[in-house]
Amino acid sequence: MKTFAPLLLLAAALAAPAADPKDAKPAVAPPLPKPVVSADTLFPPTVLARGRGFEVNSKQLDEAFLNFRTAAASRGQQPPPEDKRVEVERKLLDRLVVVEVLKRKSTEADKAKGKASADKMLGDFLKQAGSPEGFRRQVEAMGMTPESFTAQFTERAIVEEVVNREVREKVPITPQQAQKYYDENPQRFEQPETVRAAHILLATRDLATNTELPPDKQKAQRALIDAVLKRVRAGEDFGKLAKEFSQDPGSKERGGEYVFPRGQMAMEFETAAFGMRPGQISDVVTTKFGFHIIKMLERNPAKKVEFDKVKERIRENLQQEEADKQLPEYLEKVKKEAGVEILDAKYK
Repeated sequence: MKTFAPLLLLAAALAAPAADPKDAKPAVAPPLPKPVVSADTLFPPTVLARGRGFEVNSKQLDEAFLNFRTAAASRGQQPPPEDKRVEVERKLLDRLVVVEVLKRKSTEADKAKGKASADKMLGDFLKQAGSPEGFRRQVEAMGMTPESFTAQFTERAIVEEVVNREVREKVPITPQQAQKYYDENPQRFEQPETVRAAHILLATRDLATNTELPPDKQKAQRALIDAVLKRVRAGEDFGKLAKEFSQDPGSKERGGEYVFPRGQMAMEFETAAFGMRPGQISDVVTTKFGFHIIKMLERNPAKKVEFDKVKERIRENLQQEEADKQLPEYLEKVKKEAGVEILDAKYK
């Protein structure tokens, strides 16, 4: 809130007639400005829900709803219509309550595991964004700051660890159940033909905002990729050039390498890669992402993955499926144990 006291004092000084020196009185300091009162003090948020040791208020729900709308818009989705707002808010309020309840059930081990998991994934996000500035722009597009995003992400990772410990890890899955699933779903374990290829990308889009670069910058990128291609054809190490020049944050530190089946990459990229021989270097390939140089490294024929290689993944998936079925009942139980009350009738 702005204070206009200095302006008023200045105006009074300019308007007042000059004082006679003999009438001068000892100077008196002007009164200190009144402290600024926050909006939360004047209009305190309404408590919408409470439980043992916590409250969830209208300000938190408003922030959650704004983040929900902004995140939906960033994915190109339409925000919920106004007549659905209460329904969305009811779900968001329940989510906020659940987080508060589960946070209070977290152990030191849950917190350590959750923080380690969050740190790793946040590191991956940062790498994909290309730079701290790119990461900042991406989270701001979702209506958050890097600090609030990190705090919320870490909090949710800790809550996930509580659910893992209290629900998922208590679901028993036997080797026989995993084998039965493998035998009854053979199509799920058919590994299609793949190629292992490396590429160097010079982007024609801003990776942080996903908007096209201006024509002059695209022209400069084309000139640079042509120069890099000459160096590749002259025999320079492809992996080193990828680490130096590629703007694909997902692969540059691996020397540009990917293993992929048909249907996963941009069509122009896929057609070039699957049409090459091992060791062959492509001409410049243009996709919606930019300019690529591709080196085909290896072709792997289609095959069925052996049970021993996937049994642990099958066990985890079956465990997760059963845990998902049990989760609603578990959440109702812990909310009841925490004495949760919804105080606003429209959210009951």
